[in-house]
Amino acid sequence: MMMPRRRSTYRIRLTLISLALLAGIAHAAAQSFPSKPIRIVVPTTGGSPPDIISRVIAAQVSETEGWQVVVENRPGGSQTLAVADVLKQNPDGYSIAVLGIPVVAGPAVLPNVSFRPDTDLAPVIKVEVDYNVLVVTPSVPATSVAELIALLRQQPGKFTFSSGGFGTPAHLIGELFKLQTGVSATHVPYQQFTQAIADLLNGTNQYMFITTLPVVDLINSGRLRALAVTGPKRLAALKDVPTIAEEGFPSLAVEGWQGFSVKSGTPSNVIARLNQAVNRALTAPKVRETFANLGAEPAGGTPADYGNLVTAQVAYWAKVVKDSGIKMHQ
Repeated sequence: MMMPRRRSTYRIRLTLISLALLAGIAHAAAQSFPSKPIRIVVPTTGGSPPDIISRVIAAQVSETEGWQVVVENRPGGSQTLAVADVLKQNPDGYSIAVLGIPVVAGPAVLPNVSFRPDTDLAPVIKVEVDYNVLVVTPSVPATSVAELIALLRQQPGKFTFSSGGFGTPAHLIGELFKLQTGVSATHVPYQQFTQAIADLLNGTNQYMFITTLPVVDLINSGRLRALAVTGPKRLAALKDVPTIAEEGFPSLAVEGWQGFSVKSGTPSNVIARLNQAVNRALTAPKVRETFANLGAEPAGGTPADYGNLVTAQVAYWAKVVKDSGIKMHQ
């Protein structure tokens, strides 16, 4: 009969051998990664900036690395359905979620969101940064941020600001604007981004924080008036438009961003291979040119850098949502 101490030692050895075998299998799988197509799951519709950016990166990684990378659109749920899709898959790096402000704000905005982007997802890389521009319809008698604020304070509740949907950057930055300045205005969300712009042009709504690409020509033609950009410096496409800090409101400087994450539990060396591939893709001239045309700048960096951003952004937007009293009933 095996003595208790020997039996215990035997079990420990078996456990150590099993762990070593599993580690070896995981290492081998990571070394052979990828052995099948990689999916980038985009939370917005085709033709949107996150979609275009993801497709440009997918094409460049496919060309540079020889991998097969495909893009799938899973819009809906204030951009949370794409993350839910990725979390249903194995933690193997073959499904990548595209994150941005709506996703990190999702748990605070949407009562039924069951995941946390800072714990249930593992960071891969920050892909790009972008900025919004505060625009007004020309019928609004304001040529500066200070004048708009004064107008909103004089007529509380009369004015409306639009967005491409509940929980989008345009909505959240609009709520932050109200918090920081103490003004009163009503948010009007749209399911179609184009309709939000159309109703801004016809004066149905009076102002909006919006990504630069769709409105540069409208600003230059005088159909919309730009008051400030939310970035730390002026944009080349709108060089005559001051920054929000120049206008005297540095706390309203907001950086938009997109990043890639995978399901938590994905092997670290798989994450490292994905990070390296995307970092290389971001240096390609055609990628940088496409980003510039979208009003975006390539980011890159380490998974840890991006993970710190996601954690900080979850906390930041949760506070904005709480302080604003935003709540969407699903």
